[in-house]
Amino acid sequence: MKLTSYFLLILILLLQLMIPRYAQCSLDSIMDTKIKEALTGLEINPAPAKKISCTSIFNSGRLSSCPAGMVVTSCACGYGCGSWDIQGETTCQCQCSTIDWTTSRCCHLT
Repeated sequence: MKLTSYFLLILILLLQLMIPRYAQCSLDSIMDTKIKEALTGLEINPAPAKKISCTSIFNSGRLSSCPAGMVVTSCACGYGCGSWDIQGETTCQCQCSTIDWTTSRCCHLT
């Protein structure tokens, strides 16, 4: 009797495993579907590619300015001075007491 009960129980379990069920969706597949649905109606126009052009401007003294249309991205100072600031987006000013040269790195997007 016990053997028959175990056999029937195993048979029932095997039958349940063989019956097709609805496939469970993972969260990733649900999100992928939702993103694709949201993007379907959008018109995607990428912005035109831009290039950055940079040059270094070297001047004697504590100031170095960029040409028109360019902005300062960094500065370098002579005599190992590491203290500088940018004035008005176009001029580097070295702040140490003794300076022999200043370089400004000037860039613009084209």
